Amino acid sequence: MSAKPEISSEDMVSIEIDGISMQARKGAMIIHAADEANIFIPRFCYHKKLPIAANCRMCLVEVENVPKPLPACATPVAEGMKILTRSEFAKKAQRSVMEFLLINHPLDCPICDQGGECELQDIAMGFGGSLSRFTESKRVVADKNIGPLIATEMTRCIHCTRCIRTLELLNGESELGGMNRGDRTTIDTYIEHSVDSEMSGNVIDVCPVGALTAKPSRFSARAWEMRAHNSIAAHDCVGSNIHVHTYNKKVVRVVPAENEAVNEVWLSDRDRYAYAGLNSDTRLTTPLLKVGNEWQETDWNTALDEVVAGLRDQGEAIGCLVSPNATTEEAFLAQRLLRGLGSQNIDHRLGQQDFSDDGALPLVQGLGCSIEALEATNAALLIGSDIRHDQPIVSHRLRKAVANGAQLMLLNHVDYDLNYPVAEKIIISPAGLAAELAAIVKAMLEITSEAAPAGLAGLIDAVNVTDTHRAMADQLKVAENANVIIGMQAMAMPNLSTLRALAALLARLSDASFGYLTRGANGSGASLAGALPYTDAGGQNNYSGLNAVQMMREKLSAYVLLNVEPEQDCIDPAQARRALDNASFVVCMTPFVSAAMREYASVLLPTAPFTETSGTFVNASGRWQRFAAACAPLADTRPAWKVLRVLGNLCDLSGFEYLSSEEVRAEVEREGNAVVLDNQLDWQCPAGLGNSKELVRIGDMPIYGIDNIVRRATALQGTIHAATESAAMNAATAEQLGVSDAARIVLSQGEDETAVELVIDEHVPNNCVMLAASTAASSQLGAPYQTVTITKD
Repeated sequence: MSAKPEISSEDMVSIEIDGISMQARKGAMIIHAADEANIFIPRFCYHKKLPIAANCRMCLVEVENVPKPLPACATPVAEGMKILTRSEFAKKAQRSVMEFLLINHPLDCPICDQGGECELQDIAMGFGGSLSRFTESKRVVADKNIGPLIATEMTRCIHCTRCIRTLELLNGESELGGMNRGDRTTIDTYIEHSVDSEMSGNVIDVCPVGALTAKPSRFSARAWEMRAHNSIAAHDCVGSNIHVHTYNKKVVRVVPAENEAVNEVWLSDRDRYAYAGLNSDTRLTTPLLKVGNEWQETDWNTALDEVVAGLRDQGEAIGCLVSPNATTEEAFLAQRLLRGLGSQNIDHRLGQQDFSDDGALPLVQGLGCSIEALEATNAALLIGSDIRHDQPIVSHRLRKAVANGAQLMLLNHVDYDLNYPVAEKIIISPAGLAAELAAIVKAMLEITSEAAPAGLAGLIDAVNVTDTHRAMADQLKVAENANVIIGMQAMAMPNLSTLRALAALLARLSDASFGYLTRGANGSGASLAGALPYTDAGGQNNYSGLNAVQMMREKLSAYVLLNVEPEQDCIDPAQARRALDNASFVVCMTPFVSAAMREYASVLLPTAPFTETSGTFVNASGRWQRFAAACAPLADTRPAWKVLRVLGNLCDLSGFEYLSSEEVRAEVEREGNAVVLDNQLDWQCPAGLGNSKELVRIGDMPIYGIDNIVRRATALQGTIHAATESAAMNAATAEQLGVSDAARIVLSQGEDETAVELVIDEHVPNNCVMLAASTAASSQLGAPYQTVTITKD
């Protein structure tokens, strides 16, 4: 966390709280000064991250020479102010407010999920009366179904409005609001809508009572029965800090852990609710061997012996795919095992198809700055990023930057909905992204004194520069802090190397930070650990192994899959499936088993998900974050790092004598000590910009299709953000292709095809059809962002 800025004495005032003299920031509220001095003032509506509302009045305090109590959350400190928080005058006011709040509150604590961690319970113990003077009937408010994630008991609501302000802050929209007046006030959605924000679960955390609780974990355990374990979210490159709550050795809830440098106090719904997938009925709990065409349960020793026999002497014919969500320790041991067996064919970049610049890249492609530093940006250009759904926490940081005056610009292949204003945007087919980026570079050269690097003049000579390109270049150039960021969706495009070269050049010309928002929780850690075909841990040696696409194209004889479902995780799922079907030996180390795995695998080894193992994730900004297992591995499941260690020993390889994951981590740290996180590239002029007018299939990775745990979280799959088995295009493209009246269409890509429903969506640019990745339909096709043909079904 960055240090707090120095505050001069001119910006401080002298005050006294409960007889204690102190200095407070000029303009700070009384409650801020009290909190900094560890003096407790009760509150319900106040939350340190939310705008002040001052509507619960629980924080009333006495201020000398003021005839009435004042709300501490909305009263600024002044020089010489004397405040009393525990005087009889203050306590009487606080007790009166407490009595008023309890008038209509139901006495249902024994069945309330908030019981045991309820702010109302806690404060009522200190400020409530022993009996109620209210003898009239309590009001009852009908509950609302606001979606599959949040359960409502609105009779418990005390109208603090924290939930309203949280959604306005995080989502930019008033998805919840106050209806009616007085004792008829209710908190409700507008026009019977659901709450659909990708950060909606945060209203549960801020609710001081049990009005809003987590629907998937409802009635599963009491607060005092659960054990909290510190962990790291495993679904994007942010690495949000979380508390995993377990009951009876099972994960029953996930909530945010405060870390100002990463996720502050917030959590995306994906990180909050994905845990439900851990309890899927597809969990693999015992080793399985395929005997003939039948699967048989077996013990670990027999299964591991079978794996050793299947891999030994295969050498360069082995390929290994590592999940970008695998821990750093697992990735390190996987590459050591493969290289010990004589193969360099290992890769974690499952969602990438352009590897042409591998030899010129730094070892790690990271964000280029800290996550919290994004709040201070003055201008940012995002390239190929559905930022709101790819990395919701990063999107929130950028939203705060925009609220402070930052200029956000987009160069995208889909007109994504954002919940904050965009200064400039260009929406174009993926085939045209490079040409548009080149135009921004050309505009930048017009306002800089630097000469164009070798080959660039010829590359951009025919590029047309518009006012939008010039505006983007101007904003980046004049900004004190600027960022150029390649998004997760762009990382999957076939011209990534061209986009990368131009984006890096643009950042250098504008003196901006250059970075990436990559797929998975641990792409940086996997790279540092050496899960790459061209180098090992720490980038110490160079190799010439096959990348993830080449492994499948070459159709090797043996494959090792570490926490991977190739039919949904690989960039070219159809090719991956053919390669695995043709292989003579496939071992899957996986927490889950799919129908496809049962067809192509030879051995299935049940390995632990992140909640059942210890390890380390390295996030996009290079922050190493270690976590321990929240619960014991399920049934006969084993941590993957232990399985890899034993396999190394059974193969008679050296360097597998570890007793703990901490020892593995220590070696990775030693190997990577010399690695400098720097995304700058030496200029290599792309061969061309491309700008095909052929029909291109957009295959973005959906927010709830990103990995095998999320895909099995039924509550998330019930939201409006879950991927659908349909293709979308705009009306003009549908008319041009003669399918505007078709209910279903057939997409053909080489020898592969799939039939899906057609939806008209004007967010999709011309000459494009959008079919989300990681769906059953897209799994039957090749790589996305390539040309396709369409016919009526």
